[in-house]
Order: sequence, then structure tokens, then C-alpha cells
Amino acid sequence: MNATPIKVLVIDDEPPIRKLLRMGLSTQGYDILEASNGKLALEKLAEEPALIILDLGLPDIQGHELLRMIRGRNDSVPIVVLSSRGDEAGKVQALDLGADDYLTKPFGMDELLARMRAALRHQLQVQGERPVFRSGDLSVDLVRRIVKVGDREVKLSPKEYELLRVLVQHAGKVLTHRFLLKELWDELTDAQYLRVYVRQLRQKIEADPERPQIVLTETGIGYRMRAGD
Repeated sequence: MNATPIKVLVIDDEPPIRKLLRMGLSTQGYDILEASNGKLALEKLAEEPALIILDLGLPDIQGHELLRMIRGRNDSVPIVVLSSRGDEAGKVQALDLGADDYLTKPFGMDELLARMRAALRHQLQVQGERPVFRSGDLSVDLVRRIVKVGDREVKLSPKEYELLRVLVQHAGKVLTHRFLLKELWDELTDAQYLRVYVRQLRQKIEADPERPQIVLTETGIGYRMRAGD
């Protein structure tokens, strides 16, 4: 699905490892940021990654100290630690400092991807969001960004997906045109753009036109996603 990719910050001083992760994660639709040391990693936090993969063996800042510093600046971003150290004390210290998971090198890409998905799901649950939203035949996986109607996967443009995501995250609430425009565009734009995207989205996700997933409120001020089942 052509949706806005999840941004992942890879912090590792070994170019081969960064290349491996960049290639492996990019093929799964992730947007990769890279940092070869702790100082650059702290600067990259300004780009608001959705998940961090952290190698503890960095040249400038001790790994556990960097983990502490990251948590001091962002207490919610999921962090998966990679390390060549397999000692239990190091793992416990990393987890106590706020890591969400710990993987020992060498590692398998499939296992890393599974750990990443688990960390992202947990973050959504902590924030009070469901990893998978369901309403009627519609399902929206907020971690993998997969939208389905029944068993059929729906292809959405990035903007259509972002619109659906906002509606899902506020399911049952009336969202005004102004609120949606501010959420979806950097600058307040003509509401006609929103109506076009809503029309396109409804055509793609409504399994039954008599039971629409998105309903225009009676007051006409905005839209409301029918609450999940």
C-alpha cells in the first residue's frame, strides 16, 4: 500500500550493519534514518523517528548512557537494542533504562522485524490506540499500515491513508472540516480538497453503500468514522 512510511532511526557505527538494515527494512516499506555515532543520533531525534534501532557499541558515547539520554528527550519512542554482548547484566541494564527489546548479534532480519512490530503495537496500546481497528468489514492495521475490506486489501494513496488514520484514531467523534484540514495539510487549504479525498476514500473502503464507514454529520460541519465493533 502506498502510505506514508514509518520512520526508523538506525544507530550503528558499522557501515555493513547499517547497509544490511537499510536494505532489509526499506524493502518492508520503512523510511530509514542513519547515525554512525551518538552525537549524530541525538541530532537525528529532531526528525521524530517512530522507532529506534540502537547498537550499544558506539565510538563516542557509551551505549547505555546514550539510551539514557534518548529516554530523557523522548520517553515513548520504541527502542530495540542490538548488541554483540549477550551477557544478562547488559540486557537487564538496557531494559531498565527504557529499551523495549534486546537482540544479540548476529540476528535474523525476520526476528528483528517481528520485534519491531511488537514494539510498535505496544506503543499504540500504551497510547490508548488499538493496533488494529475494525468496523464492519473494514480493518485498519495501524502498525503495518494495511487496510482491508473483508479479505481484500485496499490500495490507498498516502493522503487517503492519513485521512483514514485520523478518522480511525478519533472513531465515534465528529471531526470538523477545519480540524481535518489542519491535520492533513501544513497550511489551511480549501475544504474542497478534503471533500475530494473523502469521496475517493469512501469509494475504496465502503463494502456496502447502505452502511458507510464514513458518515457526514447532520450538521454538515465535518465527518465521523463509525466506531469499531
